[in-house]
Amino acid sequence: MRLGMTLGMTGTIDMALVLEAERLGFSMVWCGESYGSDAVTPITWVLAQTTKIKAGTGIMQMPARSPACAASTAMTLQSLSGDRFLCGVGPSGPQVVEGWHGQAYGSPLVRTREYIDIMRAIIARERPLEYQGTHYRIPYDGPDATGLGKPLKSILHGKPMRFYCASITPGGMRLAGEIADGNLPIFMSPEKADLVIKPTLEGMAKAATPRALSDFDIAPYTKIRLGDDLQACRDAVKPELALYIGGMGAVGKNFYNDYCKRLGFPDAAVAIQKAFLAGHRKEAIAAVPDALVDEIALVGPADRVRARLRDWQAAAREGKLNTLVLTGATQEALRLAAETVL
Repeated sequence: MRLGMTLGMTGTIDMALVLEAERLGFSMVWCGESYGSDAVTPITWVLAQTTKIKAGTGIMQMPARSPACAASTAMTLQSLSGDRFLCGVGPSGPQVVEGWHGQAYGSPLVRTREYIDIMRAIIARERPLEYQGTHYRIPYDGPDATGLGKPLKSILHGKPMRFYCASITPGGMRLAGEIADGNLPIFMSPEKADLVIKPTLEGMAKAATPRALSDFDIAPYTKIRLGDDLQACRDAVKPELALYIGGMGAVGKNFYNDYCKRLGFPDAAVAIQKAFLAGHRKEAIAAVPDALVDEIALVGPADRVRARLRDWQAAAREGKLNTLVLTGATQEALRLAAETVL
């Protein structure tokens, strides 16, 4: 099992932490974006100051960039970093797509398929780019087109790279299994890994060429919080879980809430969302079950975290994941994970 880590979406980077992860043998570092700092700039900063660790966008929001812009960015970073860039792309949710980027949410699965298809075609350079899809038509041929657009081929000769999605919906995981090289599920339980494995395999069965799970990087984001007080560590994780399960969406349109239900906590999912959307944040946080935290996070004293890391290793040996990506890690946490796993 490989190890990875994430950067915070704060516009600042603890390079000492990244360099320690590289020294310890971590394989990758990821940075996302929501509606503040972007994903590309921090990853560029990291790649410029490291030599071995890979760094990826987890994820670039598709409505923020055209597929051609994303491909140009990816090819440039891959070239400058010595093939250490990992390309994660995804649609984000309707609140961000429409409320921040000012675009129609549309069909996120269709958009993801088209976006990655176009990026792969640009990088392959087999012919000038032409694409006629639902979300993207290249060259543009809409009613306001000038008619001057023509198919172009990238000037830069791009190098092969791995594409990641970040999905926890069954449809999204199926699509990732079909067209991507990896997936970054934000929550995962090693005991309930089939929630991720099953749809991924279903997607692989639809792929144009045969695919194997061993070549696909399932890399769940996993919160880590070390401390002698187990309950305090659990409680430190709960506000973020309450935000995602309760506030990242609306009733009937919250992917994280749906996933919490599939993990086996339907009553808690309803209670968290009801309290959060009513503005009762403390009640929402209190409604997050300890059992949920224990399943999907690494919390508590060092010996307890080591034991839980071994559970993840056992799941990896069974082919249920390839990389464990630690979020919120300190240097102490990085070292404990490396000593246990690497």
